[in-house]
Amino acid sequence: MHHHNLWHLHRRSVAGGVAVGLFAGLIPGSNPIQFFFAALFAIIFEVNLPVAVVTTLYSNPLTILPIYMAAYAIGAFVTGNGTGNMPQTELHLMDKDIREWIPALMDWVVSLGKPLLLGMFLLALLLSLAGYLLVRGGWRLYTIHEWRKRAKRRAGIKHSDHVE
Repeated sequence: MHHHNLWHLHRRSVAGGVAVGLFAGLIPGSNPIQFFFAALFAIIFEVNLPVAVVTTLYSNPLTILPIYMAAYAIGAFVTGNGTGNMPQTELHLMDKDIREWIPALMDWVVSLGKPLLLGMFLLALLLSLAGYLLVRGGWRLYTIHEWRKRAKRRAGIKHSDHVE
């Protein structure tokens, strides 16, 4: 818990935190479960812990269905099962107490079987890799931009010294 990468913001720790958070965000269950795994993976891989935990929030009640549909399509494509469209298994949450939502969602996920579970794992890997590369690339572009700005500013200062 005292490793500097867990708390400091630099391109490797932040990129790793995003990757870990994107992966943990697809672990089935509620946010506390995803937070726990994001924190655990952040500690194991020595990446930014707060970034990892916050990044899991991309999977939420508003986004989970499209994410699961994409995961199912990926899993169906890889396994060769079906057309990639989710079967019409019904998920009834509105007629249940909120405490019954997680077990109902888990039953629904299990009913979709191997294509969904494999697709979730592959999508988690794909999102992690993409997030890692985007943060590293974005950070690099920002750094280059700042270096060039600083060089122009310094060149302007040196030029004005010679003019006087």
